[in-house]
Amino acid sequence: MDTQQYLDIFLDESQEHLQSINDFLLKLEEDSSNLEYVHEIFRSAHTLKGMAATMEYEDIASLTHKMENVLDLIRNEELVTNTKIIDTLFIAIDDLEDMVDSIRNGGDGKKDVSEHVKKLEAIEKGEEISESAAAVAVEKSSDTVNHFKTSDLDEFQLTVVQQAKEQGMVPYDLTVTFEASCILKGARAFMVFEVLENLGEIIRTFPTVEEIEEGTFDSGFTLLFLTDQEPEKLIEAVKNISEVEAVEAHVIQTDEESSTNNQNQTENTQADTVQTDEKSAQEKANEVHAEVPGSKPQAPQKNNTAQNNGKKTASKNIRVNLDKIDDLLNLFEEVVIDRSRLEVLVSSIDNSDLRETVEHLSRVSSDMQSLILAMRMVPIEQVFNRFPRMIRQLSKDLNKKIALEIKGAETEVDRTVIDEIGDPLVHLIRNSCDHGIEHPEERIANNKPEEGKLILRAFHSGNYVFVEIEDDGAGINREKVSQKAIENNIITPQQAKELTDDQVAALIMSSGFSTADTISDVSGRGVGLDVVKNKIEALGGKISVTTASGKGSIFSIQLPLTLSIITTMLVHIKKETFAIPLTSILETIMLPKEKIMDAHGADVIDYRGKIIPVLSLGKVLQVPDCETEADRYSTVIIKKGEKLIGLIVDELIGQQEVVLKSLGNYLGEVFAVSGATILGDGEVALIIDPNALID
Repeated sequence: MDTQQYLDIFLDESQEHLQSINDFLLKLEEDSSNLEYVHEIFRSAHTLKGMAATMEYEDIASLTHKMENVLDLIRNEELVTNTKIIDTLFIAIDDLEDMVDSIRNGGDGKKDVSEHVKKLEAIEKGEEISESAAAVAVEKSSDTVNHFKTSDLDEFQLTVVQQAKEQGMVPYDLTVTFEASCILKGARAFMVFEVLENLGEIIRTFPTVEEIEEGTFDSGFTLLFLTDQEPEKLIEAVKNISEVEAVEAHVIQTDEESSTNNQNQTENTQADTVQTDEKSAQEKANEVHAEVPGSKPQAPQKNNTAQNNGKKTASKNIRVNLDKIDDLLNLFEEVVIDRSRLEVLVSSIDNSDLRETVEHLSRVSSDMQSLILAMRMVPIEQVFNRFPRMIRQLSKDLNKKIALEIKGAETEVDRTVIDEIGDPLVHLIRNSCDHGIEHPEERIANNKPEEGKLILRAFHSGNYVFVEIEDDGAGINREKVSQKAIENNIITPQQAKELTDDQVAALIMSSGFSTADTISDVSGRGVGLDVVKNKIEALGGKISVTTASGKGSIFSIQLPLTLSIITTMLVHIKKETFAIPLTSILETIMLPKEKIMDAHGADVIDYRGKIIPVLSLGKVLQVPDCETEADRYSTVIIKKGEKLIGLIVDELIGQQEVVLKSLGNYLGEVFAVSGATILGDGEVALIIDPNALID
């Protein structure tokens, strides 16, 4: 079977499941009593194992199988989680991520994980179990078989069970136990399957079919079995097989039935868990028989309805190459320009039919634009969700207590930004944890909480996304940075005296700059933050730092959304037209001249009880003859996070969607201008970068 055609799907879904395991392991460490977390981890691990086995990546499948064994003990309450077990599982996840990355880069996905496998096996054998956990394991040693209940079934299995009941069939939790002297358990299990298939339908097994075939289970196994036969007949048929010691058949009730018959159902409804995976309903329907040894390909006629219903839940998602979306967006940019041109032309032609057609075209194309752009936008959570695990490890490596707070994870950015921003953020976070946040004893001595706080936030402002890393650490040591910068001939002693604290702090992003006294695995290898700065600038963004001694630092990254089409407010200054991104505009007002006040040599206004600066956009951009007196000024209130500023313009024209074009390398960087656009009448309008106007 050629599996390469499924490689992209395997890589994407593997990454999703590994991230899910990471997330729920962190939650499990905080609340070890919540078995729902264990079930989620087990489901992702089980699905990953199945996918890897199908793709013939045996090392991934084998390691995940060992993880499953440990997780199975935890979810059956035979093993109590502790930090050592969580650490071992995290190490296994790191191995799996390395193997998946190897495959992504064209490798074979192999890695020597024998040491980590031994650790998992030791945990599985009870060598890592505490005394209290061991006592629990001893108490449960007589009950080595898992059971099924409907609360553990997935949606497809519940549908099968429910519709089977409607057709007169009964779902049983069927437990088969072999004699202790039984040697060929796999062969005996095969004979059990053969007998039962003539009496009904096997939906699921525990342990897995592979383990049953190999005989790697303890004394028995459990089946989720549908039949219209009496339980006595089932028990008799299975007991006739040699070396079968005991057979138990319990009816599985739905939650509603259990609550109704609670007085009459005690021992017969006992169950713990069921293995589930994340495959589609259609795949599961096909597997009902395919994964049972010796089973026939077709299901019994009486259950066809249940299986057919599974098809309705098939996924409607498709995976599209990002290059194709880029090509589509480039073509649509031309449509937007032509649409603007048509809107100008139709205004000079008195034809109602033509005007109506152009208006309809505008509405339809706007909807198309929204859909195309939405295809590229993904929440930055895809980057942020890797950091809780990283902070956990850094806290241990640095012997510090660090709490991570994430804000704005739902902020959507272009997919290309997602792919590129991860590494710079990792470097900045490591730097804040290593150099910024102090050790607990130092924080206590300075009357600060022993646990340091790191805030990772994201928000939109204009056609930019801002990502900030804030810590409440010691701040950046001005004297230490200045001295190092002077030694490296970055600045002169005189310049060091004249620079502000933030300007000095920005020197840490100079090439090769490092203030670390010793080299560590976290930071301090002489690389500094110049690599971060270069990466951000290569993406068309900027990075800045603000710091306060003893209070902490904030690294702020400004990145373009890389959206080629944006909605703007067109304004006039003299004969020039400018476009201000609508996402930066809070509102527009007519500002009376007498409301403008002077504060420390700058113009300010009282805007809804808050004093904010006000600027003339014409003066900022040095438009000739822009200084005119008037009784009232057209003013645009723009925002950047929590900061506000008023921009005075000559005239407000209206909203318009425009195609953002770069100014190119010839003009270079122009202050407060992020690009240009071609309007419908052929005029070129500069697009304002409001963030450059707000400190």
